[in-house]
Amino acid sequence: MQTIQDAADALEAGRVTARALVEQSLARIADAAGEGSRVFITVYAEQARASADAMDALRHVGRAPSRYAGIPISLKDLFDVAGEVTRAGSRALDEAAPASAHAPVVARMLAAGFVPVGRSNMTEFAFSGLGINPHYGTPLTPWDRAAARIPGGSSSGAAVSVADRMALGALGTDTGGSCRIPAALCGITGYKPTARRVPIAGVLPLAPSLDSVGPLAPSVECCSILDAVLAGEPPARLTPASLAGLRLAVPQNVMLDGMDATVSASFERAVSRLSEAGARIVPTKFAAFDAIPVVNAKGGFAAAEAFAWHRDLLAEKGALYDPRIRVRIARGEAQSGTDYVELLAARRRLIAEFDRATAGFDALLMPTCPLVAPRLSELEDDREYNRINLLLLRNTAFGNFLDRCAISLPCHRAGEAPVGLMLMGETMGDARLFAIAAAVEAALRA
Repeated sequence: MQTIQDAADALEAGRVTARALVEQSLARIADAAGEGSRVFITVYAEQARASADAMDALRHVGRAPSRYAGIPISLKDLFDVAGEVTRAGSRALDEAAPASAHAPVVARMLAAGFVPVGRSNMTEFAFSGLGINPHYGTPLTPWDRAAARIPGGSSSGAAVSVADRMALGALGTDTGGSCRIPAALCGITGYKPTARRVPIAGVLPLAPSLDSVGPLAPSVECCSILDAVLAGEPPARLTPASLAGLRLAVPQNVMLDGMDATVSASFERAVSRLSEAGARIVPTKFAAFDAIPVVNAKGGFAAAEAFAWHRDLLAEKGALYDPRIRVRIARGEAQSGTDYVELLAARRRLIAEFDRATAGFDALLMPTCPLVAPRLSELEDDREYNRINLLLLRNTAFGNFLDRCAISLPCHRAGEAPVGLMLMGETMGDARLFAIAAAVEAALRA
């Protein structure tokens, strides 16, 4: 896939125009044989063409707002865009008031000259790792498309928009893995930043204690560029770390449980490749991974905080919700104030313990998801829906609870089912994690 840096170089050298990039994206979206009608809830064809022409004119006179001006991106349907209703993949908000202003992250992307080509589909209200949406359709992962396999969620349309080259990058959100899971299942890269680095104002919430805004894109460097813009930092060329001597912990409890044969083979091959490249692979058990499911047993932050936001809307328009999403949100009603206070205290304690346990490592290394993308037909049964949803979310959700940054990058061979390799860094260690991930990416491609 063309990277954001490739496109920026071509724009700078005059080998391509922003209008040409946008027209390529719009053509792929409009292709009747493709996934565009399920990937996008709204397409910004007219606005995107006008924006691209404006970026070309500014570049022609040396006034482009950044070297990335004119590059097409997609926006997940829960970001506020001034004058538009933020539906979050739902029908329950059809009659809501339009947003009065852009979300800060949208404003930052526009200020840098990126061109949104549309609002991407998602799991309703971002409350599932599967990517299924009964209201707007479910976009399919590019792998084995004839078998109709799920894209992962909740940033489903975001991932497929990049994988199918409808956009060069995508803005998603990640509360329990919603950038990393679809990236893994669609064979691209997805990033969850340390949450506090990127503002979540103007983003329809799932669980503010866990919500973060992150990019999905073709490569680690693409994600680092978009992450910098989202965080209000200057994008810089990414310099890979040296793998030699890096201490990478591979968790031995929970994270490797239940892997299917394809994920297991890809993960073992990736670990061997990194070891051969000089990284020190350290099998380790982390007590936090056994403790977190226990403290989350009553629904955790996601159910409690989602119910607090949705309570009135559920009472008024609950019949318009996807029933599976409605049930998950409603779990929060049973939590007491005491439950929530205890959850806050447990999180503080586990973060402190985990920080001490990981102090001697440069990063943690694990499969993003234990399964390859299942067929959509396998999820018609509610029990299977819930079982597979929990499995896909299991590994990624720890990073949100523990307030870490994490990235998923492809580790499968060409032609194989997509498998994601996840690296977890330290809180506020985003720059270091990007450098390590770039080195890992290069080693896996060698």
